[in-house]
Amino acid sequence: MQNPGTGNASASINPATGEALAHWPYADPPQIERCIEAAASAAAAWRRVPPQERGVMLRATAAGLRARKAELARLVTLEMGKPITEAEAEVEKSAWNCDYVAEQGPGWLADDVVPTQARSSYVSHLPLGVVLSILPWNFPVWQVFRCAAGALMAGNSLLLKHAPNVQGCAELITRIIAEAGAPAGLFQNLHAPVEAIAGIIADRRVAAVTLTGSPAAGGKVAAQAGAACKKSVLELGGSDAFIVLADADLPAAVAAAVRARFTNCGQVCLAAKRFFIEARIAEEFTARFTAAATALRSGDPLHRDTQIGPMARADLREQLEAQVASSVKSGARVLAGATRGDAPGWFYAPTVLDAVTPDMPVVAQETFGPVAALQVARDADEAVAMTNASEFGLSTMLWTADLERAARLARRFEVGGVFVNSVTASDPRLPVGGVKLSGYGRELGRTGMLELCNLQTVWIG
Repeated sequence: MQNPGTGNASASINPATGEALAHWPYADPPQIERCIEAAASAAAAWRRVPPQERGVMLRATAAGLRARKAELARLVTLEMGKPITEAEAEVEKSAWNCDYVAEQGPGWLADDVVPTQARSSYVSHLPLGVVLSILPWNFPVWQVFRCAAGALMAGNSLLLKHAPNVQGCAELITRIIAEAGAPAGLFQNLHAPVEAIAGIIADRRVAAVTLTGSPAAGGKVAAQAGAACKKSVLELGGSDAFIVLADADLPAAVAAAVRARFTNCGQVCLAAKRFFIEARIAEEFTARFTAAATALRSGDPLHRDTQIGPMARADLREQLEAQVASSVKSGARVLAGATRGDAPGWFYAPTVLDAVTPDMPVVAQETFGPVAALQVARDADEAVAMTNASEFGLSTMLWTADLERAARLARRFEVGGVFVNSVTASDPRLPVGGVKLSGYGRELGRTGMLELCNLQTVWIG
C-alpha cells in the first residue's frame, strides 16, 4: 500500500511485513463538528481549573503511559517499524515530559511582574482555547506529548490530527489521557481527512494550530492560519549538519554520528544528514563510520537486538532510493548500503555516500531515511559556510575539543539548536524548533508552552 491515507479510511500497515493491521474511517462533517464543539466547551471549563490541578491530570497521564508502556511501544513498532527498544524509550520520555510540565507548569504560568509607574503592572499567561495539532508518524507518542503536555497545562484543549498510518497509537493515547481524568472533549483524536483541515483551521472556535511535517504541508497550514489571523507553530524538518573538526575525540564522534544518522531508521527531523569532516581526519573518520554503519543489525523491529527496522512506508523508501540513485548518477560514491536486502517489508540498508556535492539530492534535499552524505571541509570556517548553505535550519552537531571555539562557532550557525560533542535531541527542559524552511515557533520548556498562551498585559493605574 503506497499511501495509507487515501479514500474513506486510512490503514495501519506493518512495515516489516506489508500486512494490514487495521482500517480507520475518516471523520465525516457531523463528527468533526461534534469534536470541535466538545473541544470548545472543554476549553471554556479547563481554563478555570488551577494549574496545580491541571498538573494532577498530567501526572496521572505519565503514570498511565508507564503502566501501558509495553502495549503502546509494541503498537508503535507494529504501525511504523521503530525498533522496540526505541519505542519503549519514546513512551518513557513522553511520561517524563508530562511529569516535568506538571512540576514546572504552575511556576511558568505565574504572572510576570514588571515595575512601571503604575500601581501594578504584570503579564499574565492565559490559554488561547482550542489547539489543533497536526502530527507525523515518526514519533507517534513523543510528538503528541511534545505539544500536548504544555498545551493542556496552559489551559487549552487539544484536537489531535495524527498521521493516517498510526491511528492505533492515537486512539490508545486518547484513552490513556481520558483514564487520567481529562474532562470530556479536552483531548480528542480527530481523524479528519486532509481536505477538511482548512475548514477546521478557519473555524472561529479553533484558536491556534501546530504542525510537524514537510515544508509543503507547513506552507499550506501557515497560509490557512494566516488567512484566519490565527497563531501557528511549525516544525518542518531539517537537513542537520554533523561537523567533526580535527581535534575531536574521533571514536566518540563516530559512535555519535551513527546514532545521529540511523536512529529510527534515519526517519528523524533532527537527525544528522550532512556530515562535514575536517580534511585532516576525513579518511579515518570515513573508514570508521562506514564500518560502524555496516555493522548495524537490521531485522524484525520486535526483536530486542534489532538496531535498524524497516522504513515506515513503501513510498518513502522509493523516494529515498530515487534520491540516492540520482546522486550516484551525478557522481556520488556508495561506500555501504544502497540496497533493499532480501527481507520482506520496507527495509533499506544503512547507506554511506561520499564524493557528494551540494547540488545532489542527498545534500540539497532532506533525506528521511538511513542515508549519510559525507563531505570534506577544509577547516571550521568552511564547515560553517557549508552548514548555512542549506535551506533548512533545525540544528547542528559540532565535535571539537576546543569548547571556547565551539561557543564562538555556535553563534554563527543559522539553526534553532547547536549541540556540541553531543547528538541533537529534544528535551522537555529546553525549547526545540528551527528557522528558514525548518519553520518557526518552539515547543517544549516554558518557551514552548508560552507559544500557546495569550500574553496579557495588565496595567493598574
